[in-house]
Amino acid sequence: MGYMSKTSATALGEIGRFNPNPDVNWYRSPIDRKKLAELMQRSDLRGWIQTCLHLGLFFATAALAYFTYLQISISNWYWTTPLLIVVLFTHGTIGPFMGLIAIHELQHRTVFKTRWLNDFFERVYAFISWSDYIWYQESHAIHHRATCHHEYDGEVLLPIRFSLRRWRVWLGLLAWNPQTTWNRIKLVWRHANGRVSGEWYQHVLPASNKRLRTRHRRWARMLLVGHASLALIFIVTGHWFLIVVLTFGTFYCGWLGFLCGLPQHYGLNSDIPDFRANTRTFTCSWLPAFYYWNMQYHLEHHMYPAVPFFNLPKLRRAIEHDLPPAPHGLRATWREMLDIRRNALADPEFKYMPTFPTHGQRLVDVATGT
Repeated sequence: MGYMSKTSATALGEIGRFNPNPDVNWYRSPIDRKKLAELMQRSDLRGWIQTCLHLGLFFATAALAYFTYLQISISNWYWTTPLLIVVLFTHGTIGPFMGLIAIHELQHRTVFKTRWLNDFFERVYAFISWSDYIWYQESHAIHHRATCHHEYDGEVLLPIRFSLRRWRVWLGLLAWNPQTTWNRIKLVWRHANGRVSGEWYQHVLPASNKRLRTRHRRWARMLLVGHASLALIFIVTGHWFLIVVLTFGTFYCGWLGFLCGLPQHYGLNSDIPDFRANTRTFTCSWLPAFYYWNMQYHLEHHMYPAVPFFNLPKLRRAIEHDLPPAPHGLRATWREMLDIRRNALADPEFKYMPTFPTHGQRLVDVATGT
């Protein structure tokens, strides 16, 4: 869901043409049908609460940052400027969750019971975050049908590799990397001109599908025209600082989104028809869970994607006896991931398989997936 590593992206060119017909016979932890039907119930009320609070927090911190900026003067800069940095850091921390994380839930059509509300807020979030939601709709559907299968899934390719040694990475995690913002705008510009490159992009947005390509091009143009118009209004009216908190409000301080998002599939296994082998769940406190739309329950989400985000903790409890233990908190989760990383670097043949009960089910072989 939005965290493809540079190594994985490069690997796309090594895979060749993706198989267009995902055919994976998945194992899913058994659950009583009546209980599952109960957990799958959508709620407009829960959807409104989540989206209003989520969007409200983003716009509230944007307003607070703007108000703080207006207070800066020669006489008080020594305390108002640090305060502005703190507020911008808080605002930016929320920003990454306004993109594909929120869009992901809305695309599953499980946030609201009323379908058009999911569609509407999907576009609201996509506009705020400059997100390519049309590509993501096509890509993520395949990702769910063939999670981490090299022949089909180009959204998440294992093994995922990351490095924190480059200063530009830290700049983007803790502040703002202008190169990342510029690259996003250039990508939207290319899409607005109908130029779609990259094997996975070509696969999910084939040139033969004229209607889909037209929708994709129009959305990119809407992003460019819409944000350019707003930026012009901000400048003409003397409120240029709103460009920082609104136009580019989702492009900085990505540290928490990175910490929450990378564990989803990191260090796990490809080409095995069991979500327990390729998808990780962790638990955390209420605030990151709120930002993250409960996607820390990622294994449960992959097994039963029709269950709304607010019922994933209940789903976990219903099938927990058949799942691997879940680390609690980001510290424990990343400790597990870094242990896997160290072992993989020391031994290229190392494979990590989570411990889970089989309950009479056949064991999967890490190497062959059989």
